[in-house]
Amino acid sequence: MAALPQVGRRTIEALLATHASGLGDRRLVLVHGRYSAGAPEEFTVRTGEEMRRVRVSHQASVLGILEEWTKHRDKGAGADLLVVTTGVDDGQIGWDLRGQAVRRQTLTVENAEIVMQRFGAAGLDPRVYDEGWLLEALLDAEPSQGWRRSGSVLTRDAALRALVVARLGLGNGDDEAGSAPGTVVDLDALLTWSRTPAGPLRFAELERTERDELKKWLGETAGPAAPVLMSLAETGRGQDAMPLGLLGAVLRDQAASPDVVLAVGGLFGQVMPRRTELQSFTEAVEGALIRWIGEARHNEAARARVFAVLDRADQLAENAGLMTALESNRFLSSSFTAQLRHVAAAARTSPAAGEAALAELNAHMLARLTTDRVGVAEMAVRIARWLALPSPVVASVAAGVRDQAGEWGWADRALAVLWAGDPEGDAATGEDLSALYAAARERRERLDEEFARRLTSWTPNATALHPGGCLVVENVLAEAVRPLAGDTAPLVLVLDGMSCAVAAQLGEEVEREGWTEVVPREAGAAEQPRRMAAVSMFPSVTEVSRASLLTGTAVKGGQTKESSGFAAFWRQRRLDALLFHKAGIEGGAGRFLSEEIMAALASEAVVGVVLNTIDDALDKGQQGRRTQWSLGDVTYLRELLSAARGYGRPVVLVADHGHVLERGASEGPMVDEGAGPGSARWRTGTAKDGEVQLSGPRVLEGGGTVVAPWREDIRYTGRRAGYHGGVSLAEVTVPLLVLVPDRDLVPKGWEALPREQAVPSWWAPHKGGRPETVVTQEAPRRSSKRGKPKEQPAGEGLFAAAELVAPAVDGAAPATLGERVVAGEVYEAQKEYVRKAPEGKVVAAVIDALAGAGGTMSPAALAGAISATGRVRRNIDGFIATLQRLLNIEGYPVLGFIDAGHTVKLDVTLLRDQFFPKEKT
Repeated sequence: MAALPQVGRRTIEALLATHASGLGDRRLVLVHGRYSAGAPEEFTVRTGEEMRRVRVSHQASVLGILEEWTKHRDKGAGADLLVVTTGVDDGQIGWDLRGQAVRRQTLTVENAEIVMQRFGAAGLDPRVYDEGWLLEALLDAEPSQGWRRSGSVLTRDAALRALVVARLGLGNGDDEAGSAPGTVVDLDALLTWSRTPAGPLRFAELERTERDELKKWLGETAGPAAPVLMSLAETGRGQDAMPLGLLGAVLRDQAASPDVVLAVGGLFGQVMPRRTELQSFTEAVEGALIRWIGEARHNEAARARVFAVLDRADQLAENAGLMTALESNRFLSSSFTAQLRHVAAAARTSPAAGEAALAELNAHMLARLTTDRVGVAEMAVRIARWLALPSPVVASVAAGVRDQAGEWGWADRALAVLWAGDPEGDAATGEDLSALYAAARERRERLDEEFARRLTSWTPNATALHPGGCLVVENVLAEAVRPLAGDTAPLVLVLDGMSCAVAAQLGEEVEREGWTEVVPREAGAAEQPRRMAAVSMFPSVTEVSRASLLTGTAVKGGQTKESSGFAAFWRQRRLDALLFHKAGIEGGAGRFLSEEIMAALASEAVVGVVLNTIDDALDKGQQGRRTQWSLGDVTYLRELLSAARGYGRPVVLVADHGHVLERGASEGPMVDEGAGPGSARWRTGTAKDGEVQLSGPRVLEGGGTVVAPWREDIRYTGRRAGYHGGVSLAEVTVPLLVLVPDRDLVPKGWEALPREQAVPSWWAPHKGGRPETVVTQEAPRRSSKRGKPKEQPAGEGLFAAAELVAPAVDGAAPATLGERVVAGEVYEAQKEYVRKAPEGKVVAAVIDALAGAGGTMSPAALAGAISATGRVRRNIDGFIATLQRLLNIEGYPVLGFIDAGHTVKLDVTLLRDQFFPKEKT
């Protein structure tokens, strides 16, 4: 006997809807089939205009049907319907019983008709009629709100898509009416589904035929990786599908050892796909993870989702013994750590090896999510570059301070990161970082010792009037701030305790926020301009250095003396001035800054503000193992800068002294008997190893003579996060960042300090070189007359025309890339569309400067390159916009801004394609 067709609740609802007009007062419905196990036995349906209660029962005999109907009839349940599913033929059921049923017969279930009805379709794809499993599945899987209307004809693809969405729970799944518009059934959606708690289990519980058919259809529509994923879900490995896909990447290597192949096979088990299918699956998983990683950069939930996959993959790899084979993987956390170790180890070998390893690390996908760990690797390579340079010397106090601000302070910044180590605490990486740190600290200590020796001979005679070639802290107001007091008075921000390392970090950030750093232009100077720096008072403590800075004279004092001295200094120069300390900065309810400070900024007075965040962090141990300082870390700094920009004020960020950090190397306080400590880093008495004795008019403690250490590991008081008062370069050097909100406000005799010149050469890898020179068959220079260049004769003998080298005209060097561009016909044509185009030599200079710098430059550096042609461009943004109209043919981005407008980028390859199309290979 043939098996009875399965009948579900939705089938019964469809039958009742079909025969609603014939129901009348009848309360019995006979249906040929078997009611699905587990389906609800009672429910409510709409028949025509009324709602009726339905009870369903399956009976295998006439007696059972009769008994069930008798009970139902005797209940007197009014409009309730009894639906009986049965396999008994109509001939066996008496007329008296059939006469009570709808249509006086057993209703036959036509699944195709019911499916069309449930989808609201007038027709059905002919292929669906032959797929009984699909019709039954569609009836069984109908969502609680019904299928979404499909149109006039229900196609096979539409039916299967709706079934997949409902069965797997994609989109809105069971909670809404069928497949929601826009619900995508692709591999990315399936991989996301595989990570849900119950998703793969839903698929595994389906009938075998349905699972096989759905896998087949998904393979046709979502690609060959889909059946692999669904097979893993079918065998209970759905949650591990993505981790397994990552591990399958190890078989991309055709030379993978048999042990590796066996290990991967063991992980996949009976689902192990063919190699081509595995490759497709791996690529799909990696593609999905790349998208997830992009989302995870700004979304903690997405980040957790990524690392859940990666952590599980590492766990499976470790259990299978695949960790070594996967060290070059671009996704795994373990491979990222292995590559980080490689960077640290390679940096100890040579800068080139370190840079190559760092490039591999940056290619790892986790580099986007673990920027702090990548930062450690970058600092290791930077220190390796610095150590590879010839050993520096301290030629003088002035030279030492300048080099600390321009070179060695950056090394201190990197060393702070190396000291803190890998944020994840990898021990192997830590060993190599420690070795690099030790080598660099040895060099830094040697420089500190040389500087201290220079100080001992400089200090006895150094004064504000005779500083020996140095900018001393008491002259900062006169030499660095006074030139800014033009149409708009400056804002002086004193960051107590800011070292050159901290200044380097803050300088990068203020430049990104649109400020331009400026420095005095030194006539006839052979060296490039460098960041300004001054020499602190001695000892390098707040009581003497900050008071001397703010009063413009060598003096010791507190806040009262600083405030009165600041006002007196500017009064002598016929300017009003106000100085604010911590208590006067904070605003009341609804105001971040006080009304007094905002009123001062709105006035014509010179305004000074003392910010103690850095010094307080060192004194109170709040800094801990912090390796970075940002504008947001210094309380009120960002808000004050924003207010200053709003009023068009130039700003001077200046320290009163620097600091050294506690490295745990000291053995405790070191004090001579009978000689008391003045503070953590200076004392009176006799100098010992690691210390020097300083005497002179700028020594304002100890009766004009103090002992101060140049070694970082010497202190005279209890342990803190950091110290100052000694004579190391990091403590004595006072960094200055002079900032203007607009390039038009650069003072006379000053110039912009481009980012490229503020950063030491070893901080970034060398990206370019001199402007490109080109040997070409064209004439190197165009004639002053417009016209078509003369054609070169075809080559004869062994050489073709393209191999001929045109001799330089009048002994001139071969044309640069920029000169070739402005001399070409394409450029001449572009000029016709640009009103008042810049001179050709200026455009060529811009192209050559950018090409020589590797394609990117800061706007300030580009302005410097333009000025070398004898032309000054203050509105660099407008100038770049003009150049874009000249170079960006048909809108192609040859030239433009990146990094939120803080970097100019030239795409040299695209430039060649646009201006030299005949040279394309």
